[in-house]
Amino acid sequence: MSGREAPSAAPANPSGTRAAPSAAPGSTRPSLGERARLLLDEHLSSTVKFLIVGGLVFLLDAAMYNLLVFWHPTHGWGQGLMHGNPLTAKLLTIAAASCLTYLGNRLWTFGDRPRPDTTRSIMLFILVNVIATGLQLACLGFSRYVLGLDSPLADNISGTFIGQIVSTSFRYVTYGRLVFPKR
Repeated sequence: MSGREAPSAAPANPSGTRAAPSAAPGSTRPSLGERARLLLDEHLSSTVKFLIVGGLVFLLDAAMYNLLVFWHPTHGWGQGLMHGNPLTAKLLTIAAASCLTYLGNRLWTFGDRPRPDTTRSIMLFILVNVIATGLQLACLGFSRYVLGLDSPLADNISGTFIGQIVSTSFRYVTYGRLVFPKR
């Protein structure tokens, strides 16, 4: 053995491969598989709850947007009262949906976490949602004003579907870290 080689910490087994070092006697350190399962359990539960809350609010947002932009009280479906102002309509529906999102995530998704300072939590929630709203409106605005697409299908794909995926991904990461931290 040269001076640079460290002695083997784990004895070789008969097959010539090294055995993994075992935990010290009396320690309860979970195995890699157990740690992976615990991590999956921890994140899977909150992720599923977040997606359920988001899914319900998504349906509400989509329904409200389509009613405002494509349904007219006297003419029916086609061009609604806010057809010429899709970004304002989307902003209104996102504001209503955000209130329900806060309640669903505070009370259910992250309900097991300590209650943060309400003022701080709400201010961070508003900041995160302003940024997320900007992301969603950018998707709708790009489709409407850059690509010139204004059909119900185009609005729902760009503003409701793609915009929602982008903004929801941003919200999930920031809610768990900033708005409802584990502490």
